[in-house]
Amino acid sequence: MQRQMEETTKELEEKQYTASAGGGAVSVTVSGKKEILSVKLSEEVVDPEDIEMLQDLIVAATNEALRQAEEESSAAMAKLTGGLGGLGGGFPF
Repeated sequence: MQRQMEETTKELEEKQYTASAGGGAVSVTVSGKKEILSVKLSEEVVDPEDIEMLQDLIVAATNEALRQAEEESSAAMAKLTGGLGGLGGGFPF
């Protein structure tokens, strides 16, 4: 099971997750290691008079991409452990 977990972790770290906000005006791609790989902006969203909106869209897209990565990681690990991680009891696994 340890080997399977290591392999699954490596596979998850190599994946990429992309999310967008503002109807696709901002797109962010993150890795399974939860590192931002790219940020793409459409020209119409770059408004020097409204920097706050652009910042909010980047944050929203980044958080969604990270949520996707975390969701898939949790699901993959739960599948491997059969839900053992939720037993409690203070065990570090």
